[in-house]
Amino acid sequence: MIIEHAWLHVSAGREHEYESAVRSALPVIESAPHCHGAEVRRQLEDPQTYLLSVRWDSLEDHMAFRASELFERWRSLTHPFYDQPAAVTHFDEVIS
Repeated sequence: MIIEHAWLHVSAGREHEYESAVRSALPVIESAPHCHGAEVRRQLEDPQTYLLSVRWDSLEDHMAFRASELFERWRSLTHPFYDQPAAVTHFDEVIS
């Protein structure tokens, strides 16, 4: 399993609107094949910055989601609030 992390920067003054939209959008991403849950957290130091964490079976599964209709639905709900492109990274298995 991998973890996708996306740093999201929301336009000033639109944070509450975004949080409402993301509550509607999370079930969309969580319904994607090979997704094992997602969450969004607001940064304490900069309340316009949010972190999306999604658990996927593989990087390929995340890329398949990005090419799907589900991603278009996710995008239509969340992307209007961003004032810059998201910074997306992926993390491998836990080191034990």
